[in-house]
Amino acid sequence: MNYAETLGAKAKAAEKAMRCASTEEKNNALREIAEALKQNTEEILAANETDLVEAEKNGMSAAMQDRLRLTEARIKDIASGVMDVIKLEDPIGAMDGGSLRPNGMRITKIRVPLGTIGIIFESRPNVTVDAAVLCLKAGNTVILRGGKEAYHSNKCLCEVMRAAVERSGLPADAVQFVDDTTREVTSQLMKCSDYLDVLIPRGGAGLIRAVKENATVPVIETGVGNCHVFIDETADPDMAVNIVDNGKTQRPSVCNAIESLLVHENIADKVLPLVKARLDAHNVEIRGCEKTASILGDCVVPVTEEDYATEFLDYIISVKVVKDIDEAISHISKYTTGHSECIVTNSLANAEKFRNEIDAAAVYVNVSTRFTDGGMFGLGAEIGISTQKLHARGPMGLRELTSMKYLIDGNGQIR
Repeated sequence: MNYAETLGAKAKAAEKAMRCASTEEKNNALREIAEALKQNTEEILAANETDLVEAEKNGMSAAMQDRLRLTEARIKDIASGVMDVIKLEDPIGAMDGGSLRPNGMRITKIRVPLGTIGIIFESRPNVTVDAAVLCLKAGNTVILRGGKEAYHSNKCLCEVMRAAVERSGLPADAVQFVDDTTREVTSQLMKCSDYLDVLIPRGGAGLIRAVKENATVPVIETGVGNCHVFIDETADPDMAVNIVDNGKTQRPSVCNAIESLLVHENIADKVLPLVKARLDAHNVEIRGCEKTASILGDCVVPVTEEDYATEFLDYIISVKVVKDIDEAISHISKYTTGHSECIVTNSLANAEKFRNEIDAAAVYVNVSTRFTDGGMFGLGAEIGISTQKLHARGPMGLRELTSMKYLIDGNGQIR
């Protein structure tokens, strides 16, 4: 039995207790976690500082360091997020349909836990807590494999959570940490099909591609966000600038930040200088087409096909001037990762056309893509943003961490 299988066996042993735990028992475990996070803030920050020192030494970008950084305020927010999950309705046992058959059989369809969930993720230590508490509330066990850049932070957070879960009376092995960031162990986890019911990668394109190509465990694809904003010729310029600025600069290192801007040629002369003026405040690099350069000048870096396909996660944006909405939709359809796409328009017809023809988990009209978030959608914390179409799509909350079971009652019916 290899290392990943050992973790899997422990998780399976804890499954029954989690599957049968009452809502109150699970909520008690979450209360313990929230309190433990606050009580162990200094220890968590010390572990995070170790990671930040290594990150700076290794040349990690400022945006990615911000993604990694924990502060006292952020830990309080994480603990508050745990308490928010307590308030959410427990999906387990909820009836999701049923029928009374002509022969008298009564069929009931109910929500049950998925079982044991493996999560492979990068950079953001808050994901460690978000993922664990959502899995626990939905009655699952979870094995967490974070990136080496956040190793000390993730290990400390998991130790704090395991102790808290055990104090609540539930098994500590409901939450486990992969204490080895080598590729060999990650590969073991991807092939741990005897123990894992599902594997969820949350991170960059390279990670997700590696998991999809190598896993024998069922995979729910999340995370990669090559998100676009299209400014239609009817758009309100001030609204357009605000949405682009928010989508690009409010937190550029997250998957719902925008990476590409498309502008209708009839409004480009007016709106692009306004966009540039706002983005200049954050030193955003503009990689644009020839028309963009003719409007904005030498500050524009010539754009490449690779740029249009890139999730920068940084203060960089690709820009293209398009002749109409059809060209915008064609461009987005070619480069989208199916995450979040936005149109800024005052045309109802164009809004409906964009909604109908864009294939993405979230399609926005006159709203920043930064709202693709479980909390913003009223789902509480999220396990990630699913960009696939099977089982779950968009922000994955509690319901998406469940499966179905059919209960059949009768009085001796045979076939």
